[in-house]
Amino acid sequence: MGRAFEYRRASKEKRWDKMSKLFPKLGKMITIAAKEGGGDPEMNAKLRSAIATAKAQNMPKDNIDAAIKRASGKDGVVISEINYEAKAPHGALLFIECATDNPTRTVANIKSYLNKLGGQLLQNGSLEFMFSRKAVFEIPKATVSVNLEELELALIDFGLEEMDSSSEDFLYLYANYTDFGMLSEGLESINVSYSKANLQRIANNPVEYTQEQLMEIERLLDRIEDDDDVQAVYTNIA
Repeated sequence: MGRAFEYRRASKEKRWDKMSKLFPKLGKMITIAAKEGGGDPEMNAKLRSAIATAKAQNMPKDNIDAAIKRASGKDGVVISEINYEAKAPHGALLFIECATDNPTRTVANIKSYLNKLGGQLLQNGSLEFMFSRKAVFEIPKATVSVNLEELELALIDFGLEEMDSSSEDFLYLYANYTDFGMLSEGLESINVSYSKANLQRIANNPVEYTQEQLMEIERLLDRIEDDDDVQAVYTNIA
């Protein structure tokens, strides 16, 4: 089980690192945030967080500005958020979040990956109660100058539900997805910077798989996440 855990962790870190460096995906995240709450970062916590995440990956300012402008739709491109639910090999559950200007292309691609690599598309709503939607903030430990207990107490009033300090380099904060903006503002009010912030879907009942099973599941995950329209894929893998 130890080897399987290490394999999964290394593989997951590799995938997220690969995805986070893709400027088109970051650009879509910014565009969606601007479309939802307006193009002024000062008035839109989700946009501020999207920009901070993009800057952490060295996304050029011109790209960020262009992504914000796209939210107005003046360039004729309309980006829609679409979610798909699926099963991977060995019954692993997948929640796939997409941002696309062509839903027909996107669903055709997702179906193709699933069919070729042992997956199955599920009816939307099938996994509604299998995942909880959370606001997640990643904070480099090296930038935190206050005592962690004091930090936790200070942020409870801003919606903090859980603080995970088990990582050697990062601190992870979790809150209900509806408290995303409030927790972001709470961090800003005490001058704590974060390197990433987004909404994630966390499995309510994670399942452990063997290393051999994980290798099959990962092949499908890698293929799906390589798609330009896919923003994130969440699983019930422990």
